[in-house]
Amino acid sequence: MKALILAAGLGERMRPLTNTTPKPLLPVAGKPLVEWHLEKLAACGVTEAVVNTSWLADRFEPALGDGSRWGLRLHYAFEGATPLETGGALLNALPLLGDAPFIAVNGDIWTDFDFARLPREPDGDAHLVLVDNPSHNSRGDFSLDAAHRVRSPPALTFAGIGVYRAALLDEWREVIGDAPGAHDTPPRFKLAPLLRAAMVRSRVSGEHHRGRWTDVGTPQRLEQLDLELRAGA
Repeated sequence: MKALILAAGLGERMRPLTNTTPKPLLPVAGKPLVEWHLEKLAACGVTEAVVNTSWLADRFEPALGDGSRWGLRLHYAFEGATPLETGGALLNALPLLGDAPFIAVNGDIWTDFDFARLPREPDGDAHLVLVDNPSHNSRGDFSLDAAHRVRSPPALTFAGIGVYRAALLDEWREVIGDAPGAHDTPPRFKLAPLLRAAMVRSRVSGEHHRGRWTDVGTPQRLEQLDLELRAGA
């Protein structure tokens, strides 16, 4: 199985830390955030991973190499000076990911979620991991019904971890329409509208992770996570 680590963000809320270091390469408990993901992906059987890049893209390969230290083969997908958003990132990386379902994970989160729990063949076009709402996203993103289908009414927060089929992107032009960036080359668009369109067709399954999860979006959250992990909390 292959995976995509979304690492192209500009890290604006993390300045000045991200003036010289991309957010996924910021250290927490002695190693970069992205390294926690690479270890977990390798442990669950992923053999190849794509890291999409934009801001300070030239810092990733010297830090991560070819992935061999984790038993992985790493590829880098440069998106240009302007990140392509989540949907554009998946579309841009598809030639490297192939036709089989793949894992995608945000490079700026930390979690104790076991990636081995993710389905190799999702029952639909996508399978999402949801978590309890953090204080900075109190309204939530999606909900989960009794049949483990993800729905649009917000109740839980999307964890930035999912399994996707390439088919989710088949009709992206019809769904995205004339949204800003849709006609750029390569196109730039968000994934959420495609997920919501698939939810209407009951094509998105999900699960509720009740363990630890942090969206490392500010220096304060990074510092708190580092203190907790070093303390063995």
